[in-house]
Amino acid sequence: MRFAQTPTEEALWRELRGGKLGVVVRRQYVVGRYIADFAVPSARVVNEVDGAYQASRRVADARRDRELRRRGWRVLRPPAALVARDVTEAVRRVRAALGGGG
Repeated sequence: MRFAQTPTEEALWRELRGGKLGVVVRRQYVVGRYIADFAVPSARVVNEVDGAYQASRRVADARRDRELRRRGWRVLRPPAALVARDVTEAVRRVRAALGGGG
């Protein structure tokens, strides 16, 4: 668990927090033995912003995603570059995963 968010996590958090999507979004949310960047417990959706660090963790992240899916969670992994370039599109993808369309 990190105490400081990356700049892209912070940008996405500004758009997700405070009920802006009509649901409660939690930051640094524990699911089993994992900690998700963001989660919507009511919809069982986890959102992980993938930056350069994840490139070296593909196998571990795939294992983590399988475990989260086994527990009934949907996992989104928007690239940090997308969040930095077009946070609106990243939010649209989260909204779509929640069943709210674009």
